[in-house]
Amino acid sequence: MPLSLMTLSVVDSPVTLKEGLKILERDDHRCRYCGLDGRASFENALVMRVDFVVPRARKGKKDPNNLVACCIPCNTIKGTRVYASFDEAKAFVLKKQEELRKNWESKIARPLARSANA
Repeated sequence: MPLSLMTLSVVDSPVTLKEGLKILERDDHRCRYCGLDGRASFENALVMRVDFVVPRARKGKKDPNNLVACCIPCNTIKGTRVYASFDEAKAFVLKKQEELRKNWESKIARPLARSANA
């Protein structure tokens, strides 16, 4: 079993390919946090993963009730925090995603007029 570098304790193993596909199929290949459809495009499919709702680093179990389909961006935003419920985790991810989007739009995104001419 892997060792958590944060707590120096043994954590549950990642899911196998077979287990992961089962979770993705159960969740219709949609991110349970943001709703990204993993079947809509090849690019979307590439970013789909299985997430431990209670992270392995926090002693989350490899139980189907603790596993959800998740895109890499939502998984990154969620991190290894522990939430009171899945709904609380989802609300946090969506709020943080919107904050990051606004920050990106104000600082990094090309203005529409410039991008249309590029």
